[in-house]
Amino acid sequence: MLGSANMDLVVSVARAPTLGETVTGTAFRTVPGGKGANQALAAAHAGGEVRFAGAVGDDAYGRQIRALLAAAGVDVSALDTATVPTGTAHITVDRSGANSIVVVPGANGTVHALSDEHRTAIAGADILLLQLELPMATVVEAARCAHRQGVAVVLTPAPPVPLPAELLDAVDLLVPNENEEAALGLRPAKHRDLLVTLGAAGARYERHGRPPLIAPAFEVAAVDTTGAGDAFVGAFAVARGEHLDLEGALRWASAAAALSVREFGASASLPDRAEIEAFLYEHRADR
Repeated sequence: MLGSANMDLVVSVARAPTLGETVTGTAFRTVPGGKGANQALAAAHAGGEVRFAGAVGDDAYGRQIRALLAAAGVDVSALDTATVPTGTAHITVDRSGANSIVVVPGANGTVHALSDEHRTAIAGADILLLQLELPMATVVEAARCAHRQGVAVVLTPAPPVPLPAELLDAVDLLVPNENEEAALGLRPAKHRDLLVTLGAAGARYERHGRPPLIAPAFEVAAVDTTGAGDAFVGAFAVARGEHLDLEGALRWASAAAALSVREFGASASLPDRAEIEAFLYEHRADR
């Protein structure tokens, strides 16, 4: 895992403000997050063996994130300490659970190239999860490093920015949400599959030259959708790493995502393996 680690500063509101408008919030929370850290935690909670590479600042937020990852069993030996503050994500969550996010990269922006520790972590992996909250050159370098080593590369293209051909050539699976899919015009290719997360509508898996596979979402009362996609990706990677078939892996990931939206906070809401298995047993008649 190579990715971002942020402290999420979460404000709850009845409705999000429009441009130039001030509204009164109902609650404020600080929750460790960042797409990289969220996916690492999701995979670790789901039973995966995870090593996380990235950077945090030498500050209270960075120390809290490092401690949280380590407590979940994540190997943080490749998590560097930068001289700038830990990244932050400023999140507004409305009463329906929908969110809007502004990210300040902070320490994440200092990861300009792979270190020897990063390369060692990548070479020892079965699957490398990547996102786009680190400098693009580093993401490309990591994907190519993994590809050369025969490590499967899974990329969440968020935030959506143009993807270099050299990056796409090294990716085995793209996992955008439907907005990212539309913004980037993503399609499956002969060597690359596409898994689109659709929120309450579930997910769609596409392979070149084959009909798409639709995975319905489980119906739950959403409190906060922040991090649901990361919960899905982390759990899916664990399921595929354990050689679960594609339909089973999608169902497993859908259960993790459904459980994650029932509580506030991205990292705070991630389910563990026992919770996922219990949820699937309870919903065994749904599919």
